[in-house]
Amino acid sequence: MAKKRKRKQKRTRRTHKYQIREHPQNMRLGNMLDDLGDVHNHFLALEKRYYRRYGLYAGRYRLQPHLTKLLKRTKHHWAWIPRDTLDEVIVRIHITYERFFDGLGGLPKFKRKDRYRSAKFESAYKLEEGRVRISFKAWDESSQTFKFNKRWFSFHQHREWKGHVRYIQILRDAVGTFWLYVVSDDASTDPYSATGESVGIDFGMDTYLTLNTGEKIEHPQPLKQSLTELRKLNKSLSRKVKGSNNWWRAVRELARLYRHIANQRKDWHWKLATNLCKRFDTIVTETLNLDGMKRLWGRKVSDLSFGQFVEILKFKCFKHKREFLQIGQWTPTTKPCSDCGYHNKNLTLDDRQWTCPECGSHHDRDINAAINILRAACGPSVEQM
Repeated sequence: MAKKRKRKQKRTRRTHKYQIREHPQNMRLGNMLDDLGDVHNHFLALEKRYYRRYGLYAGRYRLQPHLTKLLKRTKHHWAWIPRDTLDEVIVRIHITYERFFDGLGGLPKFKRKDRYRSAKFESAYKLEEGRVRISFKAWDESSQTFKFNKRWFSFHQHREWKGHVRYIQILRDAVGTFWLYVVSDDASTDPYSATGESVGIDFGMDTYLTLNTGEKIEHPQPLKQSLTELRKLNKSLSRKVKGSNNWWRAVRELARLYRHIANQRKDWHWKLATNLCKRFDTIVTETLNLDGMKRLWGRKVSDLSFGQFVEILKFKCFKHKREFLQIGQWTPTTKPCSDCGYHNKNLTLDDRQWTCPECGSHHDRDINAAINILRAACGPSVEQM
């Protein structure tokens, strides 16, 4: 009999983010990302042309040898970028097509130069405390060959990374700030002491989170609080001549405010997830159709960002050895009575309080749903607070 292959265990990877200090030579990073945008557009066009001609998907294993030929013939100006970074552009296109064929995403798109955001380095770098060295290439006229031109970039190292570093990424955000991402193998955990408590969480548009204990948590909605300033900056942008220096300055100001709003939201989500992990051993949430909710309620769903909070909560539960569970999207939680199980078919979205006609229990709509969420995941034997 054929021997079964042992599957390699996926190592836990952790990403650490650092801001690269402002310096004139950061322009070289910007030039690199602009050239990578050209590489992306060239190979995406080649992929589409190959499909039109042969009806097949070319894939990375046809495109990467073609890149080698291009660097020797017509695209000498790309050769100053490390080869593994150039290959990663093709790999990203390859992965995006595979996800599209699996029904997990859309097709890759052409990008403007300033819209290509990040570059990945697997070998042509060296990390030290507070700085990173990247090995570019420079054309030497005397030898008529490329030689390594090593550049150092300083960054704000506010915390140490742990484990073996797998690769790094350089990212440029919409404001023009450069960030360093250090990805390392780090399986270390920091478990909290056991509390013996479990919680079911119901998501709502008016009350952000309702716990089965009766506690209700309101969302600060940073986007809503900044709407006046956003309107002011958008109005200022509309008055500028497109492409002028003042127009670009207004674009950066607007992007800086959006970044501030996103940071406020993410900070609040991290603090809330930490608080829940300290209090409960098992955390249960519901699976929601967020895309459908955005079509109904639009901006507010994006501002509440329940999907981002769930991802943060998953990570915190993994890090602190808590159990995280999600019930199915079609599991009934709102209409069943949490005391007797009676299914109230006449319940509408406007009914925030209701009384069970079967057992006479009075329910808060959200608390009743949170209790049912916890029971659906952990069983009816779970004690309710």
